[in-house]
Amino acid sequence: MQEPAKTVLVVADPNRESSSALQYALSHSVLDHDELILFHVDNPSNWIHAFHFNTFLKIPPANAGVHAMSSDHGSGSGTANLEKGTAVKDFLEEMQKECNRTKPKLNVRIERVALEAGRDRANTILHHSEVLGVDIVVIGQKRSLFAKGHLGSYTWPKPGGRSSGSSSKGINTAEYLIENCKCTCVGVQKKALAGGYVLNSKTH
Repeated sequence: MQEPAKTVLVVADPNRESSSALQYALSHSVLDHDELILFHVDNPSNWIHAFHFNTFLKIPPANAGVHAMSSDHGSGSGTANLEKGTAVKDFLEEMQKECNRTKPKLNVRIERVALEAGRDRANTILHHSEVLGVDIVVIGQKRSLFAKGHLGSYTWPKPGGRSSGSSSKGINTAEYLIENCKCTCVGVQKKALAGGYVLNSKTH
């Protein structure tokens, strides 16, 4: 009997960690009848270099000439915002194309949201994972200075809060999601030499 379809959310950013998370999700988390959501939180304070992500996936860039502009260059903020929006669209589309190449039958969609006032990145992802009815969250994770066994030593802020006392600012986003997601959340690190993945979750 076929397993019930599930919804898997991959936190999408133009970096090596997101590339590893996507590759892990495609090879270990989703089946052809599942749905995969590429979820990106748009932070106005960050400038995105879309062409880097093609290198992480080892595929030719769709638009190698697109570069995000620094706020210190260009004739106006309108042009800069247009370049940034194009860059975000490009790397998300490249991720979607990679999904289509790897699993042509898989239903893949892009969800791009703005960072909401009073809600940090971690809580934005947490909130939308619940709204979208996600079964599994997969997020790329850098190597942490803290051992997994120390997760319980943090004083974790309350999820979803908007006051200063419930912000996850200063706490690693992946660790926060692993601890607070109502669904399964897996932090993924790709092994540099031996291959394979190092996984971090409440059950790993």
